[in-house]
Amino acid sequence: MLNPRKNPLYTLSTAFKQTLRHPQKKLLLLGFIALGIVTLGIKQELAKAQEAKITNQQIAYVNNWQNASFPVENFQGYTSPFGPRGGGFHYGLDLAAPLGSYIRSWWTGKVVEVWEDGRCGTGIVIQSGYWEHVYCHVQGSVETRNGRRYLVDRGGGIMLLQGQVLPAGSRIARVGMTGRTSGPHLHWGLKYGGRWVDPGLILREMYAQQTRQLSRLERR
Repeated sequence: MLNPRKNPLYTLSTAFKQTLRHPQKKLLLLGFIALGIVTLGIKQELAKAQEAKITNQQIAYVNNWQNASFPVENFQGYTSPFGPRGGGFHYGLDLAAPLGSYIRSWWTGKVVEVWEDGRCGTGIVIQSGYWEHVYCHVQGSVETRNGRRYLVDRGGGIMLLQGQVLPAGSRIARVGMTGRTSGPHLHWGLKYGGRWVDPGLILREMYAQQTRQLSRLERR
């Protein structure tokens, strides 16, 4: 099982704090994050959220995103947004990262399911109150031991127990190519109260709140 002490919170604000004393690195980090957020197509994401009757105000009211974790390390870019795709609908956001990059739990919660299928590949669902966060195409396989189900990735030192409670930012898996995928990436899905939510909208709110937090830290 994962040791929370070995899995520090991986938030935008944490990254900012680590670079406050290095102006050049700080500018690079800010530029990188801003570029990633812009590529989400903010106006389109807000329109989709409004169609689903989910507004910025409602999202902000539900949670304070300052302690939320960006879900993947070594992030390279967004490869497929939430929305219509190929005659169907893509219920998530695809985040490209090198094969083997660690995936982190977006929010504190309980692992309610680990599974394998031909589409998602090896997958994880974590429950955080009314929220469910879904992670697909991860490395490893599902094993059953003494009646308990685990996601096991020996190469990455991961043994994730179904039913385990994790803090935000815990390393839960690694980017893989299991299931239906043409390249290494994390498919990240979010549900609130059983309804799919655009992850791009959540990342936008995270960015806004954690940027404000950075500004407060810089003024101290």
